[in-house]
Amino acid sequence: MKQITLASILLVASTAARAGDCPVAPDHNADVSGVIAQIQQAETEQAARALSSQLWEFWTDAPDANAQAALDRGMARLRASDLLGAIEDFDKLIAYCPSYAEGYNQRAFAYYLGQDFEAALPDLDKAIELSPNHVAAISGRALTLLGLQRLDEAREALNEALELNPWLSERHLLAPGGPLEPPGQDI
Repeated sequence: MKQITLASILLVASTAARAGDCPVAPDHNADVSGVIAQIQQAETEQAARALSSQLWEFWTDAPDANAQAALDRGMARLRASDLLGAIEDFDKLIAYCPSYAEGYNQRAFAYYLGQDFEAALPDLDKAIELSPNHVAAISGRALTLLGLQRLDEAREALNEALELNPWLSERHLLAPGGPLEPPGQDI
């Protein structure tokens, strides 16, 4: 019995040590802010979309090779519609790198795709806490709140995202007749 207890303690200790081994994620804040400024000045949606893809390069730049492998594996599983497998990979990534925003954002996306909006929302909040200009997490939060029928909060989150990127495709949700049409804007 003591051996099992000792083995359990060693397993927990080694898992905790591994979580502490994750290096700090690369600091791309200045790069992200620069791209967002360019997006805000873009004259067309196509130009803004090309710039937006640069943001993903920064957000998906994981802290190390182990974290990158978990992120890439989870994202590949998402593309293959293996939501449970993707969530498993993102769980591992978050356990290893709890201060890396994209792990939470991608897990939230997997939950969102599975229409588990209640599970997605805390992950989006954490991603935004860790990366306040994460336009995709903020717009994902708006869509998740819409899924929860929390329309005022969804509208607020979408407006926040649109301040950063006025070209987001989700902007149509605020258009007349859209599900987040501002009050008093009936046709």
